[in-house]
Order: sequence, then C-alpha cells, then structure tokens
Amino acid sequence: MPNEDFQTSLQRAIDTKTKPVGSLGRMEKLAARIATVQNSLQPVMSRCQLSIFAADHGMAVAGVSAFPQDVTRQMVANFLAGGGAANVFARTLDVDVQVVDCGVAGELMANPALVSRRIDAGTANAIAGPAMTAAERDQALANGHAIGGAGDHHAACFGEMGIGNTSSASLVAAKILGLPVEALVGRGTGLDGEGLRKKKALLEDAAERTPDKLSAAAALMEYGGFEIVTMTGAMIGAAETGKIVIVDGFIATAAALCARHIAPDCERSFIYAHRSAEAGHSRVLYALGADPLLDLDMRLGEGTGALLAWPLVKAAAAMLREMASFDSAGVSGPA
Repeated sequence: MPNEDFQTSLQRAIDTKTKPVGSLGRMEKLAARIATVQNSLQPVMSRCQLSIFAADHGMAVAGVSAFPQDVTRQMVANFLAGGGAANVFARTLDVDVQVVDCGVAGELMANPALVSRRIDAGTANAIAGPAMTAAERDQALANGHAIGGAGDHHAACFGEMGIGNTSSASLVAAKILGLPVEALVGRGTGLDGEGLRKKKALLEDAAERTPDKLSAAAALMEYGGFEIVTMTGAMIGAAETGKIVIVDGFIATAAALCARHIAPDCERSFIYAHRSAEAGHSRVLYALGADPLLDLDMRLGEGTGALLAWPLVKAAAAMLREMASFDSAGVSGPA
C-alpha cells in the first residue's frame, strides 16, 4: 500500500505536468488510481485481457428472458469464432480474449480455444431454491481467483454471457443492499411490457424465499450464476496480483459488489467503465459510490463497455509516465 509520502509525490507529479492544475479533470484522478495500484510514478498500461465467463441459469426456463436458453451456447460458439461485439472491440483495441465455460447447459463444447471451468451444466432454478451449493460456489470463486491472478497483463476486463443473468444479478444485488428486487429489475435482453411484468413477478417470488438482506456469499449461493461467481473470484484474484480491473456493466458491477464485500481491499483496483442502460445499474453504482467513465446507453454486457474504457485507462497512465513537467520541458509554470 503506497504511503503518505508517495501520495504527496504522486500529486506533485500530476500537478507539475505542462498544464494548468486540474485541467485534465478526471483523467488526472484516473492516472492517480493506476499509479497507486502499481505503486509507481511511472505506471505502465500496455497489455489488457478480456475474459468472457459463460454459464446458464435454471430460472431461464421460467421465462425471465426474451431469448431461449440455447442462445448462451450459441453465443459461446460465436465468441470462439470471433463474431461477437466484444471480439470486434477487442481486435480493434489489440486486447486478448479468452472464453471460459463456467457452466453452459449441455455437453462440454469441443473447442480447444474454450477454457473449461465448468461447475455443472447450469445452476438450479433460483426461483424455487438455492441456485447452487456452498461447495459449488466456493469452487467457482476459486476458479475465478486463479483466472484473475494469471497472466502478465496490466488490466483485466471481465465480461459474461448467460441467458437469465440480469435476473440473477438483480437478485444478488438486491439481497446484499437490502433493496426490493423490483428496484433493480430491467428489460435485460429486450423484454416487452408484459415480459417485464412477468419477470418482476417471478423475481419477487424468488426474493421471498430468503431474508431481505444476505451476505455476499449467501446471495451468490442462493441467486448467483456460475459465471457471476467466477467473475467475482476473478476480480479478487486480479486485484490481488496488482492488475487494474475495468468493471463492465450491470452484471459485472453486481460481481464487483460481491467482490468488495468478500475482499474489501480489492476495491482500490476497480475502475468502473460505463453506466449501463439496464435499470438497476445506477442503483448499484450509487451504493458503491462509483462514478463510471462513460455513459453510452449500452446494455449488451460481454465486457463491451469495459473494452471501450480501456483506451482512457491506457492514456491516463501514459500521461503520467510520458508527459513533460514544467522543469523538464523548460516551460514557465504558473506565477
């Protein structure tokens, strides 16, 4: 943890760049966050990796999504073929992508590029009972921790794919924050008015099974998806190994909420990428005191928002590392 002398030196390094003090606004705060995580006045941000965690949800069969459960498996194949929005953004930004099967319904997909960390072929129906056992939750957390801690990249983006996972994220966040689940439920993949009413009713039934407020560990066991639990562990593992974690949209922010409750120190590594159009995202961001970098009216997931924030993170580090100071450039500073 950087000490007070480091923080003083860091602020001086930012303030004495060839610019008026504070004129780069939030980019200066972003640079300071990166420097603090790396404990360096010359932070490096040149390599980023996106991990897309995929799994199915037992509650999907009840009709909480506009899309059939088969879409999870089909989209995994699409990611592996390079055809998803996340793939396109990642290629454009020179970001490595790995796709992780945490529990996609059906048999194991035979593709050597797919990272298998399957717990089971989807969770149980969380409307009727716990989504997973405590042992399954702990294994998913451990799987994610290992993935997040691996590699020598400087920043980690985490995305997800799983039909029904906005429902899962809504329930998990509602139980941790002690909010009514209705306050966090949105249209997800594009439900119409009747579909949204049905989704809210089903999730209220699910919420009634348990006390109004749960620990993060209990909320994940009762209502989580294997991809959300694995992502939670990955965020903790990445933070513990000194990586910047660029947090994506609603589902990723629900995972970040869990990670912060389970391992509070990991929060210092988190940078929130964007404000999703999904209804509950602003509520969770507010609870976390998070101010995301972008607001693009997006709600796709997959890590797309995190990827679009990566150039800002990269530029902020480069500003601190490469931008001249008044002294080094021979420029007169403020009087």
